[in-house]
Amino acid sequence: MKIYNTQSRKKEEFVPIKEGEVSIYCCGPTVYNYFHIGNARPFIVFDTLRRYLEYKGMKVTFVQNFTDIDDKMIRRANEEGITVKELADRFIKEYYHDADALGVERATVNPKATEHIPEIIALIEKLIDKGLAYTCDNGDVYYNTQKFVGYGKLSGQNLEDLESGARVDVDPNKRHPMDFAVWKAQKPGEPAWESPWGMGRPGWHIECSCMSMKYLGETFDIHCGGKDLVFPHHENEIAQSEGATGKPFVHYWMHNGFINVDNEKMSKSAGNFFTVRDISQKYDLEAVRMFMLSAHYRSPINFADVLIEQAKASLERLYTAKDNYEFLLKNAKAEKAGEADAAVIEAAKEAETAFEAAMDDDLNTADALGAIFEFVRKENSLVGENTSKEALQYVLEKLEKLTHVLGLLRRKEEKEDDEVNALLELRAKARAEKNWAESDRLRDQIQALGYVIKDTKQGQQLTRAM
Repeated sequence: MKIYNTQSRKKEEFVPIKEGEVSIYCCGPTVYNYFHIGNARPFIVFDTLRRYLEYKGMKVTFVQNFTDIDDKMIRRANEEGITVKELADRFIKEYYHDADALGVERATVNPKATEHIPEIIALIEKLIDKGLAYTCDNGDVYYNTQKFVGYGKLSGQNLEDLESGARVDVDPNKRHPMDFAVWKAQKPGEPAWESPWGMGRPGWHIECSCMSMKYLGETFDIHCGGKDLVFPHHENEIAQSEGATGKPFVHYWMHNGFINVDNEKMSKSAGNFFTVRDISQKYDLEAVRMFMLSAHYRSPINFADVLIEQAKASLERLYTAKDNYEFLLKNAKAEKAGEADAAVIEAAKEAETAFEAAMDDDLNTADALGAIFEFVRKENSLVGENTSKEALQYVLEKLEKLTHVLGLLRRKEEKEDDEVNALLELRAKARAEKNWAESDRLRDQIQALGYVIKDTKQGQQLTRAM
């Protein structure tokens, strides 16, 4: 498998530090609100990465943090008259609700910044001892970017270029404009913790350095997140972590591209800012996941109603194919595969090979989806009432295995209720008696209950409408 490494700016063969095991840290949400559609992309993309590595037989330790203390959280908690912890607890719960609906599997560990204050303080003390951080009279502690030789290597710029091209906070306590806070002194109305520098709280960047190294080691395999995090967040993580340990922090850096909404940059001022909760009121979030995976993760992607509708239709094609294979399997007469089934089985094997080739090429989910749809197209022309149970079972297993990697076809099979079963029996009787008017009336009644009915040689095939 090859992965595009942001730091080297090229695709590299993926070789884990420990054979058969992979360590991944993915930057999680700041839990002061429902997460937006831009946040959803890295959650979906890197969940798919994890799934694929597990598909390949790897044991994956996947860490995704919750930032549960920062300026936005303090401001909103004060506005609502609640504690920051109460706000965080509420939106962590809401995060899981939406992430589950998107098919994002739970992380191995979801550490919170506020639960790692002693470790964060210890890391800051280490940086101060090494001359890489300095204290200020007001209790702030800053990282000294001039003291870290490799600063800027992830974003591909030197300190002077970064200074001239970035908007930085003006602070007379800083020794250099690009220095950043690792500890912030308490201000009125803010939660705080005791530290050697007085009451305060951690800066944003230090929490990820601390928690990733705690759970994955001083050097780990993959660090991922949105492209917007390359600078300053991930650049600062490298400076802190490598400055403290003297070891390489991460072997592979992966970043997904931006999302535009109707070809415009997403922003609250433009009125095109949508949370996943907003989107869920209009669309099945499985269709949103399909949409997100329809483009290569490093490419920009445009979020638009027409494109979600296309993704929804594509997803329905897969469900229809799966339902058809299950119906044929249920009614198949032959048990064992014969010569006539060779092409059916071969098409499934070819699909698996094409799927893996796409995913091994820097997680190319767009081409992987293409391999699945070509698989379905071929099988639809090959399978039928004479296909054996063995061959149909093989096709279904391959389809479910490949779509599971992408987090698709997760809808549970729903059992028809007694009313629908009774209507099906009445309709079968009407058709046997050639009472077509009654048959059509019953069909319409069944469809009104949310089902699609198809008449085949094997009988009535019933599926849930999407």
